[in-house]
Amino acid sequence: MGRGKVQLKRIENPTSRQVTFSKRRNGLLKKAYELSVLCDAEVALLIFSPSGKAYQFSSHDMDGTLARYRSDVGLPQSNHPHSRALVWKSEMEDMKRSIISLDARLRNFAGEDLGLLSLKELKQLERQMSVGIERVRSKKRRITSEHINQLKRKYKGLQEEHSRLQKRLNQLKDVGVTTSRISDANAFSALDMAFQVDGLQN
Repeated sequence: MGRGKVQLKRIENPTSRQVTFSKRRNGLLKKAYELSVLCDAEVALLIFSPSGKAYQFSSHDMDGTLARYRSDVGLPQSNHPHSRALVWKSEMEDMKRSIISLDARLRNFAGEDLGLLSLKELKQLERQMSVGIERVRSKKRRITSEHINQLKRKYKGLQEEHSRLQKRLNQLKDVGVTTSRISDANAFSALDMAFQVDGLQN
């Protein structure tokens, strides 16, 4: 026969109650440890026995975790310097773990320390790198296209400026030819008048 459903109520027998407390306390502490390791979770567990004895487990600094909990739920923080130092210590430890994790990922992306990765992690890393390479190529294509368009606009502007200057030069040449012709005509008229005056004097 299978075990029947355990009815949740206070165990009246003191010996049975103490044995159940010890077993379930150890199981709860073990589960808290496993959760912190498997999921990289920040876990703090406090247990007080019926006699008032305290049992605890903390994956990080207990005081820092409690201070973080107070902050998250909006409880007032203690202004005691020791409490603030514990919060800062906890935050520094979190940042240190994050830095170590990110540094390891950077080394993996550079092809280093791959021997520590499982096949599943290697496949995930390969997918991430493929996505990253495609993003780099897309960015490169976009920048190259923008640069080409910019050069085309610059080339078109230079062509227009060249045409404008060529037209201006042609206008100046036409004005110069006209001025030269007028000067020649005026000189011829002046010379003719000089001959006429000279003839009258003689």
